[in-house]
Amino acid sequence: MYDRMNILKKADVEKLHESTLRIFKEVGIAFHSPKALEIFKLNGIKVDGNKVYFESQQVAQALKTAPSEFKIHARNPEKSVIIGGSHLVIAPGYGSPFIMEKGEKRRAVLKDYVNFCKLTQTSRYIDMNGMLMADPSDRPADKAHLDMVFSNIVNSDKPFIGSSVSQKAAEDSLELAGIAWGGKEKIQDKPVTMAIISSLSPLQYSCEMADTLIVYAQMGQANMVALLAQAGATAPVTLPGLLVTQNAEILAGIILAQLVNPGSPVIYGSTSTITDMRTGSLAVGAPELSIIQNATLQMGQYYNLPTRGSGAITDTHCLDMQAGIESTLAMTTTVMSGANFILHGCGILGSYLSMSFEKFLADEEICGMLRRMLKPLEITDERIDFSTIKSVGCGGEYLTHPKTFKHCRTEFYMPDLLQRHDYSTWTNSGRKELNDLAQEKVTQRLEAWKKPEIDPGVESRLAHYVKENM
Repeated sequence: MYDRMNILKKADVEKLHESTLRIFKEVGIAFHSPKALEIFKLNGIKVDGNKVYFESQQVAQALKTAPSEFKIHARNPEKSVIIGGSHLVIAPGYGSPFIMEKGEKRRAVLKDYVNFCKLTQTSRYIDMNGMLMADPSDRPADKAHLDMVFSNIVNSDKPFIGSSVSQKAAEDSLELAGIAWGGKEKIQDKPVTMAIISSLSPLQYSCEMADTLIVYAQMGQANMVALLAQAGATAPVTLPGLLVTQNAEILAGIILAQLVNPGSPVIYGSTSTITDMRTGSLAVGAPELSIIQNATLQMGQYYNLPTRGSGAITDTHCLDMQAGIESTLAMTTTVMSGANFILHGCGILGSYLSMSFEKFLADEEICGMLRRMLKPLEITDERIDFSTIKSVGCGGEYLTHPKTFKHCRTEFYMPDLLQRHDYSTWTNSGRKELNDLAQEKVTQRLEAWKKPEIDPGVESRLAHYVKENM
C-alpha cells in the first residue's frame, strides 16, 4: 500500500539526525544569554564564547527526560487538554499587529484581543486560548502582556498560552497564573500555560528567548520550542538543509529546558517555509510549507516528543478563494501528519501580519471538518445495522426510516457557516457570500458569549497585579 502522507523514509530521518549531530559538533549553536551559557557550563557541555557544542550522548539524555505526553490544566478542569500521543489541541492565530476588517487594515487594539478571547471561549473547535492574537497598539508595548494574560484568564476558562516576549513578561504570566490557581506554589511542575519559544535562525537563540525558556522550565510549565526559518534567507535554500538546521535549533532549546528542569514539558515544532525569490518575502501559502510541516512532524515523532504544526495560514489579505486554498492545504497536512498542537488554527491573513474575525469563523469550519475526518468510523455490527439494510431491501428508501431520524443529527458534520442551500433559496436570502455570513456570525457569537465563572476575589487580585505592574 502506498503511503502518500509521510515524506521521509526511516533512512531519511536518521540522515537528518546524523547531520544535526554534526552541526552540534562542528558548528555549534549560539546562545546570547549569559544565564543559558552558565547552565550549559555547569552541566559539562562545551561552551566557546557564546557557542555551545553538544555531544550525541548529551542530546540523547535530554530527549530521555522530556515527556512524550503531558496535561495543561484549565481553570475549568473539564477543559484541560492533553498534548502528545494521539491528541490534537488547536489554538488561534498569534503575533498579528493588524486587524483586517471589511477589506481595510488597521492597528489592533485591546478590545480586539478581548473579542478573540470571547470567540475562543465560545468555539466548539478551538481548545486553547492564545497570546498576541492581536497585538494591542493602545497599550504600552512593554506592558501589554499584562492585559492580554488577564483577558485570557478572566474572559475564558480554557487553558491559555502565556507571554514570552521577555523574561519580565514570562515572570508576570506565571505570577498571574499563580494568582488564578490560588498560589504560585500550586502550579510548580503543574502545567497551566505555555511559552512560545522561537530560535533566531540561523543557529542562534536571542537572550530574551533563552531567558524566557528558563523561566517557564524552572516552574515546570510547557515550552513550545519552534521557529520560522525561511529557506533561501535564514536557512539553506534546499529543504533538506533547512530541516537539518531547524532540527538543531529546536533540539538545542529542548536540551536547555531539560537541563533547567528534567522532565519539564516541551513541544517540538516549526512553521518554517520558503522565501519568494521574486520579492524576498515570506511565503506561508506555499506548498513547500506543507512539505516542511510533514517532515518536521516526522522528526518530532522520531524523538518521541509532542509536536506542533502550522494551522490555517495564508498570504492573501482577504477572505477569498486563495485564503481557502492555502489555509486548507496547510491545516489538512498538519492534522493528517499527526501534529499534537496547532498554532494559528484560526484567523490569520497576510502572512501572519493580520488577524480577521471573519476568517476566524471560516477557519473554524476547516477545523470542524478535519475533526470529523479524525473521528473513528467504529465498524461494528450495530453500526453496520444489517437488519435495517435487510428490511429496506432492494429499491427501498432510508429517508423516512426510524434509524435515520435517530442518527441524522449526530452522524454527519453540520457546518455553522458554509452554505448548502439551493440557488433559489440562496438568491431569496440576499445572495450572501461567505464573508457576509461571517460578519453576521461574529456579531452573534460575541453577543452569545457569557463570562465564565471566576471567584471575585481572584479576579480582584489579578486586576490589582496588572494595575501595580502597569
